[in-house]
Amino acid sequence: MKITDVEFMVLKSEGLYNKPEGAEEPLGPTYMGLVKVTTDAGLVGYSDVETSAPVAKACVDAPKWSKDPGMEFMDGLRSLLIGENPLEVERLWYRMYRGSIYYGRRGAALQTISAIDIALWDICGKFYQQPIHILLGGKWREKVKAYGSTLFRPTPQAMRDAAKAYLDQGFQAVKFGWGDFGKDHRMDVRLVEAAREALGDRNDLMVDTGWFVERTAKEAIQVVRSIEQFAPYFVEELLHPEDYDGYRQVAESTHLRIACGEQEATDWGFQMLIERGGIDVLQPDLSRCGGLTIGRKIVHMAERANRLVIPHSWSSDLLTAASLHLLAFQRRAEFVEFNTSQGPLSRLLVRDPLTLQDGFLAVPTGPGLGVEVNHDVVDQYRVA
Repeated sequence: MKITDVEFMVLKSEGLYNKPEGAEEPLGPTYMGLVKVTTDAGLVGYSDVETSAPVAKACVDAPKWSKDPGMEFMDGLRSLLIGENPLEVERLWYRMYRGSIYYGRRGAALQTISAIDIALWDICGKFYQQPIHILLGGKWREKVKAYGSTLFRPTPQAMRDAAKAYLDQGFQAVKFGWGDFGKDHRMDVRLVEAAREALGDRNDLMVDTGWFVERTAKEAIQVVRSIEQFAPYFVEELLHPEDYDGYRQVAESTHLRIACGEQEATDWGFQMLIERGGIDVLQPDLSRCGGLTIGRKIVHMAERANRLVIPHSWSSDLLTAASLHLLAFQRRAEFVEFNTSQGPLSRLLVRDPLTLQDGFLAVPTGPGLGVEVNHDVVDQYRVA
């Protein structure tokens, strides 16, 4: 079996960054990339990726730089994969990484590699007629508790109303992030307090403080200490993603779990988060960190270091499905992130959207990712 094509599609909807004033829910991504890997056996693999989609498309479509195989370091990703065996996921990951190393290593190039890697695992599952978690090494669970991932509301009452609405939908855990948090420290405390009041003691609360708010390590410590009394399950992204030393200061100052990693990449990047940053909860986004090939390495690393892995999964059900497979493979899996956005690229990109059942998402059992792309939606929102 050989790879015959790698296609990167750019999708656009009226998403998060064009949301109407006063909208209670984010509408999801404005732009999304969709990778399609085709083989001569008729098997096709897919993955989404939330990045600068036009830049990622250029990483796929760029020409081969040299005819000399020893000079593969500025090549387009498609040129590195045509004619290769898609089942050799680990070798192909490194071939893409090394072949793009002069313009890659992180950012859009690595994110595009991540999506292609997930698509290759999708093909592997379809070839062997097994769900991806079996190919990763095993299935520890049938379902994973989902936390609703949403924005902070502007007032305490709006926070209470939102939290109660998520409980009514069946969620047993909710993460509030970004939105109005970080504008006024005293109001921040009131917003978290209101969420805890509405959720009660039996449901989990997570807080994403938003790294885009500029904070020193000491200011981040003050934020954590101000909300410790409300017992969030974790506090996420208090500092710039690469402020490893600052994260260690924060982690050592509190009994709360500190979470980070949605923008981190490669297994050695997550090694830095563990060893230098002292992070308690690793949050690899499989469409950014290096795909399932790197995700599996992160799980092994976290198990050795006795840390939690709760993947970031905010784009579409394609990424959520991939994350569920990784969580099924982990010996311990606490939560899966479930984007509450109602935009079409979040909710409609697969034919049978993932649905909440008693606060949990079932691990897909079909071959590969176990979900099918909705081609009508792709055709409707494709712009390149």
